Amino acid sequence: MHYRKLGKWALKVSEIGFGSWLTLGGSVEEKSSIDMIHHAVSKGINFLDTANVYAHGQAEVCVGKAIQSLKRDDIVLATKVFFPMGDGPNDKGLSRKHVFEQCHASLKRLQTDYIDLYQCHRFDPEVPMEELVRTMDDLCRAGKILYWGVSEWSAQQIESAVNTAISLNAAPPVSNQPFYNMLNREIEGHVIPTAHNLGLGQVVFSPLAQGVLTGKYKPGQPPPPGTRAADPRSNAFMMNRRVMSDEILVQVERLSAIAGDLGISMAQLALAWCLRLPDISSVIIGATKTSQLDDNIKASGIKLPQDICDRIDQILKEPASVSI
Repeated sequence: MHYRKLGKWALKVSEIGFGSWLTLGGSVEEKSSIDMIHHAVSKGINFLDTANVYAHGQAEVCVGKAIQSLKRDDIVLATKVFFPMGDGPNDKGLSRKHVFEQCHASLKRLQTDYIDLYQCHRFDPEVPMEELVRTMDDLCRAGKILYWGVSEWSAQQIESAVNTAISLNAAPPVSNQPFYNMLNREIEGHVIPTAHNLGLGQVVFSPLAQGVLTGKYKPGQPPPPGTRAADPRSNAFMMNRRVMSDEILVQVERLSAIAGDLGISMAQLALAWCLRLPDISSVIIGATKTSQLDDNIKASGIKLPQDICDRIDQILKEPASVSI
């Protein structure tokens, strides 16, 4: 496993991170979830990412149980706050009250004294930036969190947070967690350049486009039984992103041929492609089997030659002709 600094900051995270969205505490039963976390850590993964809203707290509970038998110093534990955790008017968002209370609730579920990286799960336009920055700085000074970051924020919002922190002599955000993969490259335009200039690292989620970039889905064929796309309870994100169109799946088949030429899996190609950018500190994978973990972990350290990256770009730029 290879490790990268989180932006300009000294914290080092594994190039492959292990996330719990839609899996741990939910679709994967507890014992299997704990076993997978232990397996991931044994293979060198130190970055564990979760959120209070995942399975309404149960993902954090699961992660908390798993890390009790691990050396806490070896783990970079990340969680998030923003989405509703109750029905009250202050049970959501990034107000000082909600962030403070949810931080302590997360600490309790995670059974730990501190959170390494506490992330704002989305931007909250109702909260003054001074209020949020002060809250995060106070949590840092209290030792409840070590660093804080954001997720799915725009370049302008990230810049505002950093500038506010500078003006208040407060701890600034150190990371952004955006949606990023071969099929969704929007952050390359403004978010990555802005974050780079301000010293933030990117810890990207859905680098395999919810499994589409593993090559398991075929154009003109229904999703295989047992896959996420075949489950109407968990495939809404995939359908909303329109990554299951035959045009996209044809492109993925062409990309799979490149992976074959390199002697690696399609998933490894997709993860290594994300990691080609030095601003990507870690790619967060989700897995339901240790075999998936093992395959994904092998992407760490793979360096794609420029001609391969050029071939990938060409495939993604060309409209896919579908003949099924």
